[in-house]
Amino acid sequence: MSGTPSTPQQTADRVGAGMLRNDRATRTLGMAVLAMAPGAATLSMRVREDMLNGHDTCHGGFIATLADSAFAFACNSYDELTVASSFGIDFIAPARQNDQLIASCIEVSKRGRTGVYDTEVTNQRGERIAVFRGRSHTMKGQPAVSAHDAASAGGAIP
Repeated sequence: MSGTPSTPQQTADRVGAGMLRNDRATRTLGMAVLAMAPGAATLSMRVREDMLNGHDTCHGGFIATLADSAFAFACNSYDELTVASSFGIDFIAPARQNDQLIASCIEVSKRGRTGVYDTEVTNQRGERIAVFRGRSHTMKGQPAVSAHDAASAGGAIP
């Protein structure tokens, strides 16, 4: 990067690209980063046949993983290494094969090293599938992505 400071949006975009490059779980499940902003992220995932449980609905663990990934991208968007300290999820409706799930996460509160983030998971029809609340812990002084990872990712979300 040049000597000019990054805007908060440029930082969020750079972090999103670097995190996606390194996040094997998110990539393996076919998730895509649709949007990044300071304290916010939106990810999507198509429900595949291998994600179905014995009731032919999406296994709750996959829905939780999508919400958790959106949470991770949102709370790391300031380029400070941040991890989950806890989360809870409520399932509202089933997701089915070929549904396109969208997890939109927004920061509710960030004070010192702790944050609270809410994520809503909807399907392609805008129907609410789940609500998720995550609590985060920030490791002050440590970047979320290394300069090498961010440069390798090209600074933009693919």
